[in-house]
Amino acid sequence: MMTSIKMPVFEQNMRIVGYSDQGGRSDGVQIMVERGFAYIGHIFSKGFTIVDVRDPANPRPTAFKAAPQGTWNLHLQSHGDLLLVVNARDMFAAPEFSDERAYYQGSINESIRQETQTRDWTAGLTVYDISKPGNPVQIGHLPVEGGGVHRVWYTGGRWAYMSVLLDGFTDYIFMIVDLAIPSKPVLGGRYWLPGMHLAAGETPSWESTRRFGLHHPIIHGDTAYCAWRDAGLVVLDVSDRSKPALKVHRNWSPPYGGGTHNCLPLPDRDLLVVLDEAVLDHQEDGLKLIWLFDTRAPENPISISTCPTPGDAPYASHPGHFGPHNLHENRPGSFISSSLIFTTYQNAGIRIFNIEDAYHPKQVGALVPPPPGRVVDPRPGRKAVIQSADIFVDSAGLIYCTDYNAGLYIVEFGG
Repeated sequence: MMTSIKMPVFEQNMRIVGYSDQGGRSDGVQIMVERGFAYIGHIFSKGFTIVDVRDPANPRPTAFKAAPQGTWNLHLQSHGDLLLVVNARDMFAAPEFSDERAYYQGSINESIRQETQTRDWTAGLTVYDISKPGNPVQIGHLPVEGGGVHRVWYTGGRWAYMSVLLDGFTDYIFMIVDLAIPSKPVLGGRYWLPGMHLAAGETPSWESTRRFGLHHPIIHGDTAYCAWRDAGLVVLDVSDRSKPALKVHRNWSPPYGGGTHNCLPLPDRDLLVVLDEAVLDHQEDGLKLIWLFDTRAPENPISISTCPTPGDAPYASHPGHFGPHNLHENRPGSFISSSLIFTTYQNAGIRIFNIEDAYHPKQVGALVPPPPGRVVDPRPGRKAVIQSADIFVDSAGLIYCTDYNAGLYIVEFGG
């Protein structure tokens, strides 16, 4: 049965094609679309959902996979016959993080250690066979000791790359996974910034209110471009998968507010798109930006411009977060472009930027969906406001966008 679609609040060169409330679990974070099925990780609904999107105008939820007790499945990756799903402590269900300021400020492992007496969650990475599209079958699991895996990068082949919170470290570090036998994944090399390994006697050099932890990497060839939250950009040489090595570290926080979330290389243009995530309401954490770096000298990346901040409404005064959250990452098999950047801007919806002139990016598309009908987010004080979260663009150019509360929107760009 088709769900009726309400009119968007604002649109520029975009229109809504289809909508799904994801089987009543309308909260979503990361989305992958593989062979006509969308796999959507939830942030509050304790698992992940599969939606048949072969008819984009009539997306149809087909299955829900529940997470283990106390566990997040908010991020996932698909390629070919494999689906990788993170397992981590459900942070937003934890009382110490009911005020999200606590989640984004300071050592997250220290907060867990102080507040948690027993471990009631599953930590690691679960591997599913999706050779029958839309029907994930678990074939393997890689456990880890600690808070668990936050996000993964996997585009086929032997290696996956993840951010993982291990015992003894202040925050999430970089780790490689060997999937030579997908049913028996094996931990490989790892890297962390000096000062993160408390169990080895290291001492952080940064202020205790800052999050020096990896959000996730994007891999091109033998290089990992890592978004290290308040530590900015970390570029690693992963040619030796057992021993990742630092190539470059750049940080612009302070004076800017940190929260680096995506580092997308555009190798054909010697550019790097870097997105800083807005994590608090009303820009309490400052103005967050999407940066363009010139990487012609790989050892010395230089910021040359930023994408324009949406100004069609006073979003900073609206409820919820205003600012970038995520961008389409040019995955193999999806829509790949070095001139169009597709992003989510939380209470400002979806934004598309043309960067043909890398020194003067311009907005060429926008869509702010209608407010959600209900609030799935159980944290105190959350409002019924759009919080566009993740974005995926398929090879035909259709845009799939998730939201913390509002469900899945399938959108067409007319530009």
